[in-house]
Amino acid sequence: MCGIIGYIGHRHAVSVILDGLKRLEYRGYDSAGIAVVVNNELQLRRCVGKIVKLEEILEKETLSSHQGLGHTRWATHGRPCEENAHPHTDCKGEIVIVHNGIIENYLTLREKLKKEGHTFKSETDTEVLVHLIEQYFPKTEKLKPHQLLSAVEKALKEVEGSYALGVISGKLPGVIIAARQDSPLIVGLGEPVSPTGGKENFIASDVPAILPYTNKVIYLENEEVALVTQENVEVFNKQGKEVKKTIQYISWDPVTAEKSGYKHFMLKEIHEQPQVIQDTFRGRMFPDKGEISFEDLSLAEYKEIKKVSIIACGTSYHAGLVGKFLLENLAGLPCEVDIGSEFRYRQPIIDSQTLALVISQSGETADTLAGLRIAKTKKAKTLAICNVMGSSAAREAEKVIYTRCGPEIGVASTKAFTGQLTVLYLLSLALGLERKELPLGLVKRIMSHLLLIPGQAEDILANQETLLSLSSEFFEKRDFLYLGRNINYPIALEGALKLKEISYIHAEGYPAGEMKHGPIALIDREMPVVVIATKSSVYGKILSNIEEAKAREGIVIALATEGDKKIKDKVDRVIYLPENLEILSPIVNVIPLQLFAYHIAVKRGCDVDQPRNLAKSVTVE
Repeated sequence: MCGIIGYIGHRHAVSVILDGLKRLEYRGYDSAGIAVVVNNELQLRRCVGKIVKLEEILEKETLSSHQGLGHTRWATHGRPCEENAHPHTDCKGEIVIVHNGIIENYLTLREKLKKEGHTFKSETDTEVLVHLIEQYFPKTEKLKPHQLLSAVEKALKEVEGSYALGVISGKLPGVIIAARQDSPLIVGLGEPVSPTGGKENFIASDVPAILPYTNKVIYLENEEVALVTQENVEVFNKQGKEVKKTIQYISWDPVTAEKSGYKHFMLKEIHEQPQVIQDTFRGRMFPDKGEISFEDLSLAEYKEIKKVSIIACGTSYHAGLVGKFLLENLAGLPCEVDIGSEFRYRQPIIDSQTLALVISQSGETADTLAGLRIAKTKKAKTLAICNVMGSSAAREAEKVIYTRCGPEIGVASTKAFTGQLTVLYLLSLALGLERKELPLGLVKRIMSHLLLIPGQAEDILANQETLLSLSSEFFEKRDFLYLGRNINYPIALEGALKLKEISYIHAEGYPAGEMKHGPIALIDREMPVVVIATKSSVYGKILSNIEEAKAREGIVIALATEGDKKIKDKVDRVIYLPENLEILSPIVNVIPLQLFAYHIAVKRGCDVDQPRNLAKSVTVE
């Protein structure tokens, strides 16, 4: 999750920008860069690695400037290297841009611009934007601020995808253009330092970057463009009409600011899931055509595989269990799922016709990496799903698909899980198409419903009254049983794991059909039973399991589909959820279980972000 900071004012710009970049480090990045205006010329400094390296470069010279942009990049298009680091310039080096997001049609635009004589220096999608702006920027000597604004607006009309961007030009000092579509961007409003002036303004991708300098911000909305000078800020909508913005006053301290006002990182990360899901399928899934593509991955090489072996641990293992259903049902591929720590001690029957799929948020999980290495010795094809660019799993697997979750700081994984599920949906659909196991019409239908998930997740997050009430009612219970069937059995496991991890309450996840094989002995009037009973092909069987639990005086809390009145008479409490296809239900159903665990942990006074005895990345066996 990249970071942006822009400054124009009376201070030393390099110092302000470096400070802002440091405050955005928590977002994760693999390279950093800065551009400032010095004597009407742009000066760029970029490097791979941490901001401290950029600082070392800048300490060797004096760049006296009061205007500039900074960026931390988390690579999506093109490997981490200096050429791909932001900021990027046009052919003449007169315009510079920093950009968060993904330009989906960049290949088409790149080829068009090449034919028109543009030369590209990087592998990024971002560079296309600055060349487009160059095309529309007047070549005259006397320029006005709105001419740069107009050039940006015209360029953005050709772009498909998401962006938060800052633009400056050496030919037009004293101006920063900011624009936003689906990626967050704010404008910070500085105070005059004296009655005669000295005002300053900022742009940033998040509040922490500018909080030491101002607590007054304007939040840009989708398709808005801002013209920022030292003395003024103007905001325009996509029709070019000026918009009057409300100034928001931020009362966070710096630590709270990193959490964007949320009490805990875990809660912040739960609320980021709609964006994470959208970011993970954006630029990869094309519902109108029924096509899926991944960066640097040709699915043709998996045409001859006979089975998939998934290796993962913890929450990633639960994602793998959902993946088994998807790969077998959508791609027609036999699939086995192993916990990494067990896989390494058996003799798996895998070979060159096996796809070994490792799943890890950090890409550094020791047992998962051990399984990956075993698979490589057996000549299996290897593919990693992970969240951290340049991690061990990403480097050691032959291919990698990144989730686009940004840094996950809370130890109990939430958004990484839904990011992993999103990738598994895309991968299973893509393999189903490649292997001709799925009709195109069905693929398009599933894709169109997948597009609904971010909005449905937003609805769940906006309506937590029932979950808050349930947490107050049940936070003192000592044991919980979670039940699910079919593709939602892994979600029962994940719901129970979340409760265990952060509230220290004993919880078991079980396939509902296994109740009579042991767990039913635990059920009594003190045992809450959480049942995933959303609309599905096994709905009737789940109702029978609920009857069994109620016959033993169990307290049944059901996740049900909106409009299901039948279930109200059969259970004690109901959490209603938006309806979607059964095969997509896990990604919707897990969110209320995450929230339920979170609210109970808060009620119990637990350390939500750093539960006892747990580490974010398990790098030892």
